Amino acid sequence: MFGHASRKSDNTKYYAVLGVSKNANADELKKAYKKAAIKNHPDKVEILRSFTLFRLIVNQFKELAQAYEVLSDPEKREIYDQYAFLNPRYRSHVRRQKQGEDVVHTLRVSLEDLYNGTTKKLSLSRNILCLKCKGKGSKSGTSGRCYGCQGTGMKITTRSIGLGMIQQMQHVCPECQGSGEVISERDKCPPCKGNKVTQEKKVKDVHVEKGMENGQKIVFEGQADEAPDTITGDIVLYCNSRSMPSSSESLMIFTQLLVKSNPGEVIKPGQSKAINDEGMPHYQRPFMKGNLYIHFNVEFPDSGILSPDQSRNLQTVLSPKPSKHLTDMELDECEEATMHDVNIEDEMRRKPRQQYREAYDEDDDDDEPMPRVQCAQQ
Repeated sequence: MFGHASRKSDNTKYYAVLGVSKNANADELKKAYKKAAIKNHPDKVEILRSFTLFRLIVNQFKELAQAYEVLSDPEKREIYDQYAFLNPRYRSHVRRQKQGEDVVHTLRVSLEDLYNGTTKKLSLSRNILCLKCKGKGSKSGTSGRCYGCQGTGMKITTRSIGLGMIQQMQHVCPECQGSGEVISERDKCPPCKGNKVTQEKKVKDVHVEKGMENGQKIVFEGQADEAPDTITGDIVLYCNSRSMPSSSESLMIFTQLLVKSNPGEVIKPGQSKAINDEGMPHYQRPFMKGNLYIHFNVEFPDSGILSPDQSRNLQTVLSPKPSKHLTDMELDECEEATMHDVNIEDEMRRKPRQQYREAYDEDDDDDEPMPRVQCAQQ
């Protein structure tokens, strides 16, 4: 009987501190807290000549802030309503896990890597939960409350600033480094020395698939730093193709094409042409390729200005530039391709719409590709 009565009293304390009923909604809680905080904030008191009075006001304000922090969070409020009467050690087992941070790293790749696909080596160094103590930090698996901060992880110090005014400052507790827990030297886990985590080093294979684009990300889920009561974040790698080869180098890297122009045709400066199905492969559909766009930056006379005789005379006057001539055998090995005129600006505007349609038409059952962590590309 007496136990039940104390339970009912305990889980209404925070509501009484804020001066609201147990059915108060979020807006009512916010208004009540704001009003009480303005009224009871230590900075609002003009002169605090008594240190005892100052500590009393500070404790009241801390209790007010704690009450609002719990009741304004739906999950914490539900736990408080159900378990506020229980031992604080029990409530620590039902506290919500926080989300760990993601680690972002740049993966250097070449245009050839994006075209052909490749596998890169990445060296990782990250924190993992100690295997010996399972992230507890102690041999016994328990820890004590820090007496320096009373388990809050923060300490409040005060100093006089003259004229009877006292200033308060809040900082991380130096005794527990903000954890609110302390472990005796004799009880510390030997492998992690009470830190709850140890370092792990390993080398991962990063698969760059054909058709990936510059800036595309590769995600390793749950591979970032581990920590107690924390959901491990991801390692996110962004493909970065810094150096782009020239058009002639690009053709030599991937495939060898014999490109012919029509007899008598004049290529004008800034003109663009395209060769179908000879561009970059499509991501996750490597057998499908886009167009190869060729942008010409040359200077030639307009078609028809020079007669054949004039062209021959001009050829004898101009000193020919050395160029590589393919042998008949090399010509036979080339794949013959046909160019057609294209407006490069229209093509670039059409590309995003085409990608959207292709993504929309894909089957739903297609599989998706799959501080501080330190990453070093090998």
